[in-house]
Amino acid sequence: MKIIHRDLRHGKVKVKIDNLDDLWYLSAIIDEKDRVSGKTERKIKIGGSTDRSQKVARKQVYLAVEVEKIEFHKYANILRVSGKITDGPEDVSRGTYHTFNLEQETIIEITKQHWLRYQVDKLKEASEIKQTSVVICIVDREDAHFALMKKYGYEYLTSMQGNVQKKDSPEKIKSTFYADVIKQLEEYNQRYNLDKIIIASPGFWKQYLQEQMKKSQIAKKIILVTCSTVSKRSFEEVLKREETISALKDDHIVKDINLVEEVLKEIMKDGNVAYGIRETKKAAQNGAVKEFLITDTLIQKKRQDNTFNSVERAMKDVDTAKGNVHIISSDHEGGKKLDGLGGIAALLRYKVNY
Repeated sequence: MKIIHRDLRHGKVKVKIDNLDDLWYLSAIIDEKDRVSGKTERKIKIGGSTDRSQKVARKQVYLAVEVEKIEFHKYANILRVSGKITDGPEDVSRGTYHTFNLEQETIIEITKQHWLRYQVDKLKEASEIKQTSVVICIVDREDAHFALMKKYGYEYLTSMQGNVQKKDSPEKIKSTFYADVIKQLEEYNQRYNLDKIIIASPGFWKQYLQEQMKKSQIAKKIILVTCSTVSKRSFEEVLKREETISALKDDHIVKDINLVEEVLKEIMKDGNVAYGIRETKKAAQNGAVKEFLITDTLIQKKRQDNTFNSVERAMKDVDTAKGNVHIISSDHEGGKKLDGLGGIAALLRYKVNY
């Protein structure tokens, strides 16, 4: 995300959306009652005042809306921001509704009465921190699965199955499976300009694959990780391995998973932790929250139910008390575990009586 203009004194930030990951960030930054403005397409009536003489055409106009609804569809890469029009050209009625469909290359201005610290941090993270480009390949003798790391989790790419020699078959088969896996990784390296490639497997299959790619241009980018099985579910296991955490120590998804694991550890020992909406809100009201965790799924649900205000109040309480707010994606295992706790939890400075 590119920050074109920033004037927090007057609550204004203008940004350009550079990639699809930025949509996830904006879905966490934009709130109800914010003012969002920018160029957008809208149907405009053209012609005379009678119904028969009027025509409708799509026209690019500059509009501002007071936000009432934010809808983020991760897998369709769509962020819709809707609200009543507060400013625009003369032929657009004030008070009518409009939806901004935000996508790559869109430029918008966001105006808030007050920017919370975590929202400013999210802007900084999206605009200044380079996302490490990483593909994970989970492989064994005849199966391979590929995923691309994203800022909000990972995107499953594809799978491959090799035609290998069976132990009880007299027919000799010359397999190209590992050559095909290497070719696929080289194609991803070119497409995504990869920084690292994590190869994970049970047993020695990862070392065998690495041996096969010694002459490849991607050989220096390889990190080897052990996992217990080869399936789509294995990506969660790989993300929690020490080798992965060390390699991706600056990547926020690993930090998010570690935070959720810390919450679970504190729950197990009845430590300084709160979870569930009631307990976490109470801890926030008391200024006891050090790290506040909430899933993007819960935020979306609360917005749809028109009950987000109470959760937003807790986030503001945490911000006032100099705690840290973390929006956790439900796309990875950490987010799924947090959803199992009600989608909200907090690591505390001290215990709070409920």
